[in-house]
Amino acid sequence: MILCDTNVLIEVYRKNANIISVVSDILRSDTIVISDVTRAEILVGARNKQEMQILENELERLKCLPIQSEISTRSIQLLIKYYLSHGLDFHDALIASTAIHYNIKLFTLNVKDFLFINDIKLYQ
Repeated sequence: MILCDTNVLIEVYRKNANIISVVSDILRSDTIVISDVTRAEILVGARNKQEMQILENELERLKCLPIQSEISTRSIQLLIKYYLSHGLDFHDALIASTAIHYNIKLFTLNVKDFLFINDIKLYQ
C-alpha cells in the first residue's frame, strides 16, 4: 500500500500527465490508499453540490484509512515536536501519523513538509 497525499489527488483531478503516469506505475504493482484527512480536504474543494457528488463518487473508488485514536495521539506528538521548529501543519501531522501507523510509504509532492519526520517513509 502507498498512502497518497492530497496534493497528488489534486494533480490527478487536474489531469497532470506526469502525476497520472506515476500513479499508473504505482498501481501496476501496489495499491493506493488515502487518509480520512485527504478525503475531507478533497471534498471541501467542491464548488457546488454537483461537483461534491462527483468527488464523492471518485473517492468511493479508493480505500480510505480511518483516523484512529493512535493516529490522533501520534499526530499531537508530531505537532509538539515539529510545529515550532518546522511549521508542521495539523493536516500533514495526521497524514504522516497515518503512514507511520500503518507502516506504509507516503506519496506526496511536498516532500519538504515531511522530510524532517524521523519515522516516515516517503515514496520516491
